[in-house]
Amino acid sequence: MRHAIKAAAIFTALALADPALAQEVVAEAAPDSGDTAWVLTASALVLMMTIPGLALFYGGLVRAKNFLSVLIQCGAIAAITSLIWIVVGYSLAFSTTGGSVIGNLQNVMFSNMFAMRDGQTIGELVFGLFQMTFAIITPALIVGAWVERARFGWVVAFSALWSLLVYVPVTRWVWGNGFLAEQGVIDFAGGIVVHTTAGVSALVIALMLGKRIGFPKTLMLPHSPALTVAGAGLLWVGWFGFNGGSALAANDDGAATAIIVTHLAASVAALVWLLLEKMKVGKATAVGFATGAIAGLATITPAAGSVGPLGAIVLGALAGLVCFYAVNIVKGRLQIDDSLDVFAVHGVGGIIGSILLAILAAPLFGGNGYAEGMGMGSQLWAQIKGVGIVGVYSAVVTLIVGYMVSMIFPMRVSEEEERDGLDISSHGERAWDLD
Repeated sequence: MRHAIKAAAIFTALALADPALAQEVVAEAAPDSGDTAWVLTASALVLMMTIPGLALFYGGLVRAKNFLSVLIQCGAIAAITSLIWIVVGYSLAFSTTGGSVIGNLQNVMFSNMFAMRDGQTIGELVFGLFQMTFAIITPALIVGAWVERARFGWVVAFSALWSLLVYVPVTRWVWGNGFLAEQGVIDFAGGIVVHTTAGVSALVIALMLGKRIGFPKTLMLPHSPALTVAGAGLLWVGWFGFNGGSALAANDDGAATAIIVTHLAASVAALVWLLLEKMKVGKATAVGFATGAIAGLATITPAAGSVGPLGAIVLGALAGLVCFYAVNIVKGRLQIDDSLDVFAVHGVGGIIGSILLAILAAPLFGGNGYAEGMGMGSQLWAQIKGVGIVGVYSAVVTLIVGYMVSMIFPMRVSEEEERDGLDISSHGERAWDLD
């Protein structure tokens, strides 16, 4: 803590006047080794969420002829977004100079990094690495909207531009001391930055691409619920790094509390989903358990630093209930082929958690209270405004980027290629060779 206070004072006095001098002086303060070790571990856990966690979760939900395409798309997105993040994304999102809408090129190629950022006890390189794993998983979440029909070249190009034009600016607004942060918006680990952007964008892409051949009349069952549950398990464990690591310290009131409420919300949401399945279709399914858990994890994400166990139980229950019916509304009533329910689970869950944290953060509900000058009403308005601005921005830019990329790479494969499956038609391989 002594080092953090020293770094904060130095940074505030010197960073804007002379970043180079500030870097030299802050270098005297040594990062905390325990906090550094935890955030490095959390970085590995969050990367594991995408490859292989999300890849297996989504891969098990598609038909066997498309399984490999999901793995390749997740891997390619992880690679291209890592490159973008290190080259320019981090700098535009987190540079200590620049504006409240977008940063500048101060940290291009991870250059001019401070020994410690303002108020932190870890090195800035460690912080940049941790944030990179969030930049990786966010566009990868959108894969669930276009599976089984999107052209691979379009997927990679769209994901690259989307990361730069949607994820990076929104990160600046919320986590990079941008204009939403200045207005008091809270997003502990990504309910707005990750789940709202990805969920809303997935819905737009699903509408742009159109339905898979046969949807909704043809039953398109998951080819491997076992892989989906395995992937969900990796995501669940990885989420301990996702939310717990966002405390940026190895401590009780930050990391441990975030992990506890994360686990509690996932558990409650999974149980609620199973109960609803049993009531509606007569059977509780493995896919339902996995989906419910992910809904709970997405919902608690923005609130993991604000609520206590009671708040986590409430958010978990709401996640299971609301997301369950959101899936039925999007696919059943509206007949939108958001194939793997990205909007209904991640988008709706992230939005619920982002808004309701303003209520459940109250000490009355065991929460951590509010920042100075904020109360339940003002925090609620800040959260609604933040979700609304980010949601609209994500939708508009996704629409523009999607069409721009389609001028070079067609969005969708041909009908014949779709019927053959993307594993063979796009990649010339089979995931499963049973001969």
